[in-house]
Amino acid sequence: MATSSEEMTKLSWRRFEDGDNVWDSLTEKIFVQDTSHKCPTYVHKTPPCQGSCPSGEDIRGWLQIVRGLEQPPKGMTWQEYAFRRSTDANPFPSMMGRVCPAPCQDGCNRNELEDFVGINAVEQFIGDTAITNGYKFEPAPADTGKTIAIIGGGPAGLAAAYQLRRKGHAAVIFEANSGLGGMFRFGIPGYRVPRDALDSEINRILDMGKIEVKLNTKVGVDITVEQLEKDYDAVLWAIGCQSGRGLPVPGWEGTPNCVSGVAFLKAFNEGRMKVTAEKVVCVGGGDTSIDVVSVARRLGHITKTNKSDLPETVIHDGYVAHDAATAAAAEGATVTLTSLFTRDKMTAAEHEVDDALQEGVTVLDGVMPVEVIKNDAGRAIGLKVADCQMTDGRPAPVEGTERVLDADIIVSAIGQGGDLTGLEQFDNGRGLMNSDKFYQVPDKPGHFVAGDIIRPHLLTTAIGQAWIAVESIDEYLGQAEHKRRPKVDVHHFDLLAKLNEAELAPEHFDAHNGDLRGTSDAKYAIHNYEDRSGAEVIPHDELFLGHFQYTPRIHRKEEVPSADDVLGHFKERVIGYAEEEAINEAKRCMSCGMCFECDNCVIFCPQDAVFRVDKNESTTGRYVDTDYAKCIGCHICADVCPTGYIKMGLGE
Repeated sequence: MATSSEEMTKLSWRRFEDGDNVWDSLTEKIFVQDTSHKCPTYVHKTPPCQGSCPSGEDIRGWLQIVRGLEQPPKGMTWQEYAFRRSTDANPFPSMMGRVCPAPCQDGCNRNELEDFVGINAVEQFIGDTAITNGYKFEPAPADTGKTIAIIGGGPAGLAAAYQLRRKGHAAVIFEANSGLGGMFRFGIPGYRVPRDALDSEINRILDMGKIEVKLNTKVGVDITVEQLEKDYDAVLWAIGCQSGRGLPVPGWEGTPNCVSGVAFLKAFNEGRMKVTAEKVVCVGGGDTSIDVVSVARRLGHITKTNKSDLPETVIHDGYVAHDAATAAAAEGATVTLTSLFTRDKMTAAEHEVDDALQEGVTVLDGVMPVEVIKNDAGRAIGLKVADCQMTDGRPAPVEGTERVLDADIIVSAIGQGGDLTGLEQFDNGRGLMNSDKFYQVPDKPGHFVAGDIIRPHLLTTAIGQAWIAVESIDEYLGQAEHKRRPKVDVHHFDLLAKLNEAELAPEHFDAHNGDLRGTSDAKYAIHNYEDRSGAEVIPHDELFLGHFQYTPRIHRKEEVPSADDVLGHFKERVIGYAEEEAINEAKRCMSCGMCFECDNCVIFCPQDAVFRVDKNESTTGRYVDTDYAKCIGCHICADVCPTGYIKMGLGE
């Protein structure tokens, strides 16, 4: 029966094109049937999902656990094992599975077939399951007697406290706000970050012990840097960027109803702002601006307002709050989002923009603000905008396209800056702190830094920086020289650690009696295995993509309200995977750079030279072996290896 045209379009990858009959490179020309002296060796590389993850998570590793390929140690469920593997790098799987824009998915090699693996959806499942089952972190090792001051209790500060405890150091967190969580709590709405789940993940860190928390304490104002240096063995600055940038246009400065996106969201997330204005205009294009407009649509406005009811009064004051009864009288708000960039170049996640449109937000892309229009009382009543063209990275208005957007409140979500009041000695002139490659503050021994205060970026970036900063702090406390960081600086699969975990560690090597020339059968070595994960990310063109079938991604369900239903809708939007969905989605992982036991090399070897290693002799069967007395160097095993794990090089 002929293959239908519809089916043919689903599998479109070929290793060779018509007319390809000559090897391109000298390296490949050595393969001439059985005259080659090259034989297979097994090379571990970093997958691009992991290489794209600023937290450096071992994504391939925990996907292998969820799918059932990598088995947990005795006495542990796979759910707990996946949790422990994922939190080696990032202690917030439930949170990050919800809000991370997932650069790992952009890098996923499966994009070359049909669609990326739903990595953050599986991560959310791991995190939510851990909360439901009450998993705790392993107890901290013996106390080192060292205590580190962490300035800031956001994602970077909390991740640093977690990593410090794993090394036996104590921590004291100084937080200027009334609660921990930073941007998790004060920058992202609760319908995206459920507060009960956030509290569970924070408390799990605090439950490790020896982490003291001092809330409502602003370093530089309530306590001096000199006092910190005297009382603590090191200081980690993780203060984030809590101040928003205003619009660089005439009329913005000093206008009461012109506010930053950071302040707008903080007032909402603290529960003080319960309504907004009738006409809201937000300038942005990133994730913060999407949160602003989505919140504005949910809050709505009230018709009759006293001065204390105005949203900017609540936002600017910091203590004034709307009466709870105010929200009951709310009506829908007209909300507009403008972006310098066209829709395809906006930095906000595409599905977030889609959700905002469904909720009734008007999105004007390719538009720049020109001037704030004010009335005689000095309040903004509109924002003049114009179509823009980008010239050398700078926007320029298109003549004749100016128009005014009516506005009762204007929100700027174009970037954030740090508040270095009392910390001027650390200001690099841009309202931020400088850092070297080890996340030390230059010329400030004992001071380290992580997160947005270096450069505003993603939450996952702050968490990854905190891990490296803690490594540097640990070396500083031990008066050790900083180790050279690997080129691919992430958490890697460690074969030797896995062998030890499975009680299959190699035998002791005796240098006096062992064979120093090489061996293919001794029990003290892992044969023909090379770990290049710290140096190389494996690209899609090293894989045999023809092995993989067309398998659509399993999308998480979402509860996104319509424009008519959005007012007062604060239910969580994302509905996480059921267990079966998480397992099936994890099975879509192509295990780039690591054997996943497909048996292609064993099946297709014409000499029966390649064989599986018995699982009671090695680890979880993550690699195969070769009888080099039979191997003729035909390289078929390398050609049919889906993951690019087999390389022809041995014997050259």
